[in-house]
Amino acid sequence: MNSPILESTLTCPLCGHAKRETMPSEACQFLYECENCKAMLRPKAGDCCVYCSYGSVKCPPKQDQPGCCD
Repeated sequence: MNSPILESTLTCPLCGHAKRETMPSEACQFLYECENCKAMLRPKAGDCCVYCSYGSVKCPPKQDQPGCCD
């Protein structure tokens, strides 16, 4: 198994602002505040965290699941 990718670029769906962030490796992040428009982002229905919804890379716990990110 490969090591999970720990960096992801989050893109705000409201204003389009993108920022590269380091993801927590042992947990999912449920809330994220856009530094540009101050919107509080929450995961889309069915996603475990904001990285799975708005990031360029899914969160480390999701990457560890079989079949993810192939």
